[in-house]
Amino acid sequence: MAVQEELIKSIVYFSHLGPDELTSVQRFVFEKTVERGGIILFEGEPAEVLYFVISGVVKIYKTSTDGKEQILHLIRAGESFNDVPVFNGGANLATAEAMGPVVLYGIKKTALATILKDCPQVSLNILRVLSEKMTRLVMLVEDLSFRHVTGRVARILLEYTGDGGAQRPRLTQQEMAAMAGTVREVIGRALKSLEKDGSVRIERHRIIITDKQSLQETAGLAG
Repeated sequence: MAVQEELIKSIVYFSHLGPDELTSVQRFVFEKTVERGGIILFEGEPAEVLYFVISGVVKIYKTSTDGKEQILHLIRAGESFNDVPVFNGGANLATAEAMGPVVLYGIKKTALATILKDCPQVSLNILRVLSEKMTRLVMLVEDLSFRHVTGRVARILLEYTGDGGAQRPRLTQQEMAAMAGTVREVIGRALKSLEKDGSVRIERHRIIITDKQSLQETAGLAG
């Protein structure tokens, strides 16, 4: 399938570009499809490509020497990944895996200098994207350092629980544990606690938010 200009325009990196600039960017973009469980990037390998999710969800995670997984972020449509190592010339900082069928747009590192020269607006957009990523990482450190597991679970549910569509994957308790920095059994107890206080309802392995305000208070997000 040919790379579509309308989809490129939906990516924050390329917002506010004129028609000629979009055409300039488009010639460097390629499409890549990955099936569920496919590894897109391996941690530690040279960073050669900047990726954007067009459809589906990509899991970004690191693995400890004893095999424990820590999920850093779930990348959804319109978002990018592998930005920092591509720009600083280092290795991939984490592994990227498709959580279902995924369509990606990619730009090789060697093409980025030309894009930035031809489209100065992209540099401003990149600053915005990287600032948001930094904020997210600070929030992750804060959660893992200071927030009780139940609060971490509440925050995960608020961000990722939806209608089960392609852009909101149905997380397993093991995946939630990898996001919250704990083990599956602790996640199970946290979910039971949230169900007991009326914040959620669990039906046939589906988690339904029944009191969003209560969940926000548990997550420390209430106004």
